[in-house]
Amino acid sequence: MGALKLELRCPQTVDGISVDPMPDWSFESLLSELDALEQKISSSSKVSGSFTKEKPRDFSNSKSNGRTSASPFVMRVLEDEMDSTDDDEDEEDNDRNFVGANRFNFDDLYLSDSDDSSDESSLEAQPYLMEKVEPGESSLFELSREHQFRVKEVIRNQISALEADLKTEKEKSISALVQVQKYREDRWEMERNLDTQNQRQIAEALDNHLNAIQRDLEIKSQIEERKIRNDAAYEEAKRKEKARQEEKLRQERARAEAEAKRVEQAKRDEDAKRAALEAQSRAAKEAAEREASEISKKADSGAAQEETNRLQINANLGPLTAQSNGKLSAAGKIKAAESALKLEQRRLQMLIQLEEENQALTLRSNQDFAKIERQISKLIRQITGTKDSVRQKADELFNIFNDARCPQSISIAAFAKKVVSNCETPRNAAFACGYVIVLVTSKVPQAMDLILAELHRACIYTVPKHYSQSAFQSQEAYYKAIGFKEDEGKIENVDNYLARLESYMKLYGALIQTEISRVENAHGLREGWAWMARFLNALPANRYTAVALKAFLYTAGYSLFKKYKSQFRKMLNIISDNFLKALKERQDSNLNSVIAEIEAFIKDNEFHREPEGRTLLGSLESDAYVPEVDYQHSNQYSYGGYRY
Repeated sequence: MGALKLELRCPQTVDGISVDPMPDWSFESLLSELDALEQKISSSSKVSGSFTKEKPRDFSNSKSNGRTSASPFVMRVLEDEMDSTDDDEDEEDNDRNFVGANRFNFDDLYLSDSDDSSDESSLEAQPYLMEKVEPGESSLFELSREHQFRVKEVIRNQISALEADLKTEKEKSISALVQVQKYREDRWEMERNLDTQNQRQIAEALDNHLNAIQRDLEIKSQIEERKIRNDAAYEEAKRKEKARQEEKLRQERARAEAEAKRVEQAKRDEDAKRAALEAQSRAAKEAAEREASEISKKADSGAAQEETNRLQINANLGPLTAQSNGKLSAAGKIKAAESALKLEQRRLQMLIQLEEENQALTLRSNQDFAKIERQISKLIRQITGTKDSVRQKADELFNIFNDARCPQSISIAAFAKKVVSNCETPRNAAFACGYVIVLVTSKVPQAMDLILAELHRACIYTVPKHYSQSAFQSQEAYYKAIGFKEDEGKIENVDNYLARLESYMKLYGALIQTEISRVENAHGLREGWAWMARFLNALPANRYTAVALKAFLYTAGYSLFKKYKSQFRKMLNIISDNFLKALKERQDSNLNSVIAEIEAFIKDNEFHREPEGRTLLGSLESDAYVPEVDYQHSNQYSYGGYRY
């Protein structure tokens, strides 16, 4: 009977007891175990005599089918032999699931007649489970089979491991290939997006660059067009300005020529009268001397002395009267002293010539000198009655005159024009402007004649001279001749004109009374004394001349009195006796206020009081700008080479 391995389809362990706890039993142990098992089966079987042993197992002394075995055998039945329909892929799992079975060795197998039909059908054709063999053969066969099974199992396990590794590697390779492909696709997509983005950016940058170039070209074109228009407008304005200046110069030249003709005619008339005037002067002087000699014999020496002084002042004024008995011009239009008219003519000629030269310089040069004029005007407007302001503005103006970027003739003409026009502003500092003029003209002497020419042009009473209204065909022409302004075809009213006239005369009076130690005033107190003599000898007494005289006295009377003293008093007596008397005889109510102011100046001795603004504020003393002869013994100090 061959050896069989029975593998039961059941768990390998039951209740913690292995089905084959000792697979390596010896043959004796197997026999003893089988005997014990048979006894257990016989005692516990419900069917009596089911398994009856006819002869004992004595493997050591008997043979079965010519085979003997000294060791037990094992029968194994594989599941793939029992079920051929299983797949080859389950072979590995089935080989691993061997079911260990107890090794049985039965001599005979008996079946009971009382067994159920199902039991009989399962065992009727097999009286024995296996053939009896020798113990040694069975053991050898079993060992060989076990070795084969073990080798197959090892090989099968290695093949399974290799297949598993191969499968794992294949899966890894596939996964890696998938990842590589995915990475490649992602990279390609990213590069495509970057290319698209770069192309878009390049296109946008190119479009922006082209737009910027187009805008720059448009801006340049607009700038060029604007420049062309501005150049054309500038040339047109320059042409018009040139034409206007030429017309103005032509008119000025015509007026100057007409004025020269009038002066020449007046000179001829004066030459005709001069002999008579000189004879009259000599006769008056001789009569005065005779009267003085007679008066000296009188007992009342005081009265005689006063009379003598009166005659002497008349004698002193005689030559001036001879020179300034100026009802000049054949037609009697101009009333002024000949010397005053000559000075005016010379100064106006200098101003006109300078303006022509400046106009030529402006036309030849591409520079805009209007900025210099604005700067000078600003400095003049900023002049205040303080020492620092006067010194600072004078220095700045002198620096402008020495600036190489602007011709000195242009800056000097602008200074003369602006300092005179500043009189029209309210609350202008006349005394401070006088100080600045003296300081500037001490270094630039030609500026004084230009300033006086501008004053003569703005106010005829600074000459002094006067026009007779009867010589003009209309009142408007007369107003224009004496200095009234015209605005939009309308002549300004008398009050405005008188206010401007008073401002001009205050500046003139402040100028002639300004004296600084070590600084020469080219138009000082001597010129102021001459102005008064020419004014009283030549000009008539009317509202305009009265306002001019009042402004001059209140501005320069203090300094004139300090210099000429009693002579100035005598001049005031002449004003009171002659000029005021003539004003009162006109019986014009508009003259009452100016008459009252002149009388108050004389009667209240206003010339003893220093006018307001004459002394600069700050560190300047009250006697800073009075004639040197009056304060030789006073305390003085010097600054910058000038003694104040």
